[in-house]
Amino acid sequence: MIYPIVIYGNSVLKRVAEPINKDYPELQTLIDDMFKTLTKAEGVGLAAPQIGLSIRLFIIDLSPLAEDNPEFKDYKKVFINPTIIEYSDDEKTAEEGCLSLPGLSENVRRSVSVKINYFDENWNEHTEVFSEFPARAIQHEYDHLEGHVYTDRISLIRKQFISKKLQALTKGKFSCRYKVRQ
Repeated sequence: MIYPIVIYGNSVLKRVAEPINKDYPELQTLIDDMFKTLTKAEGVGLAAPQIGLSIRLFIIDLSPLAEDNPEFKDYKKVFINPTIIEYSDDEKTAEEGCLSLPGLSENVRRSVSVKINYFDENWNEHTEVFSEFPARAIQHEYDHLEGHVYTDRISLIRKQFISKKLQALTKGKFSCRYKVRQ
């Protein structure tokens, strides 16, 4: 199943997501469907709140970037009940977009590396350090679980500059090539 992507302005994107347990109904089907949805939307990360589910789950698939970055070949990860336990002091600014904010992108400052504790799709627990682009993608998706989108991390001046575009999103005035819902 391909899920519609929830667009900026929907209250689910502002809620802190709830942890889940091993008994979560049809979890593997949900994960598989999230990967299908992500592929269809041509993204690299998708959090459950972006498909309307306020649960602590996100996925990363960097394999579409493998042509330019061979280390991302088959780079697919599932993060269940993640907690970022450490952010590096080193930060870098880079452009980010989001499936929930189609047509927009902004420069966002994030830590270069993060240490994160999470469960994978088989409920194996991991504590790992991720750096550079994987760390950025993880922080972006993790923000969704905390009720934030990347525009919450930009300067007030930039927010004012794009405020009309954000309002247009909330009114359904945008175009994209994937299924969406307000």
